[in-house]
Amino acid sequence: MKLDLILRVTTKALLPFILLFALYVHFHGDYGPGGGFQAGVIAAGMVILYGIVFGVDAAQRVVPQWLAAAMVPLGVLIYGGTGVISFFYGANYLDYAILGHDSKHGHHLGILLVETGVIVTVAGTMTAIFYAILERGR
Repeated sequence: MKLDLILRVTTKALLPFILLFALYVHFHGDYGPGGGFQAGVIAAGMVILYGIVFGVDAAQRVVPQWLAAAMVPLGVLIYGGTGVISFFYGANYLDYAILGHDSKHGHHLGILLVETGVIVTVAGTMTAIFYAILERGR
């Protein structure tokens, strides 16, 4: 792939926009279609594209294998921790209304935190699967 100059330059130009679109899908997820899962797949797709074009070693320098593996339980912890916080305030598990100064803001913050847990888990899982598939071929 070192001779494919146009592909490499185009990929480098597109990567920030792919990440920006993933963040847009994530933050717009509570108002319209999208959310953590879709944004996580888009973000992982960015790493996978980088790995395909520039090589796996370059992708592992950007997102090391240990980081991808650590993202999976971290996202679950963020998701679950959001629900546990509501226990401390005497509410039900994942009762978002308690998280803000009023119900509307609490729901918005709760959904944002849960979707952040989902994007971290999905991006880490997809990247770890990509690395695992490549390790089988070596």
